[in-house]
Amino acid sequence: MAVVVWVFSGGGEAEVRGFFPFLEKTFPGCRFERKTPVRQKPGPKANKASSYGRTGKSLIEQIKQELPIALKAEANKCDLILVFDDLDCRDSQTQKSKILAELSKIPECADIEKFVGFAAPEIEAWIIADWNNSIAKHSDFRARHKRMCWWLSTEKKVSFENPESFSEYDPQRDCCREKLSEALIESSVQYEVDRDKTRFSKGAHTPLLLSEIDPNEVQKKCPLFRELYNYLNNFCRCP
Repeated sequence: MAVVVWVFSGGGEAEVRGFFPFLEKTFPGCRFERKTPVRQKPGPKANKASSYGRTGKSLIEQIKQELPIALKAEANKCDLILVFDDLDCRDSQTQKSKILAELSKIPECADIEKFVGFAAPEIEAWIIADWNNSIAKHSDFRARHKRMCWWLSTEKKVSFENPESFSEYDPQRDCCREKLSEALIESSVQYEVDRDKTRFSKGAHTPLLLSEIDPNEVQKKCPLFRELYNYLNNFCRCP
């Protein structure tokens, strides 16, 4: 019987269409059940801010709301509660402590194992960490990926050996001063020769490229990814 993991993830369509298939492909010993993001309901009253795109404090509030509902509704509890969010240049230990502290206030999940993982600063860091299997091979970018790489490393100071180090924390906005995903978008149309070509899309390209990355390559360059990868590798092997 598969180990059941309830996933409370920040973000939106890129996470639903990219992160969850990545989990299922990489850790087949677990069955992942998405609890958040909650899909936006169609109709004029749908509020995008209240459904997708939650992160940080907003995600914590959503977990406090959704987890008790799941615990009451499900006859069988899960084996693991996995919380996953973009770190957005926040301190990982501080964020992890905040989330675990809130989970500890829900007594019904006291006996369930918990893990908090992060994409730092955003999930696109994983794509950059395995550039040769992602951007460099994709038909939209393989003819210009060297220009993109050069611009990101020289103009935006993206470290391809340590992409999790990109940017710095902005306390007023509670996020990075610069977004890695936006830098990747800019790099795809930065040069005149590329202006009329397909622009990198977080919604369209990120999910596709996450399916192409080699986790063994990413974990060499992304310490926080390595924590998540090693933990789930071990947990999903449990009988």
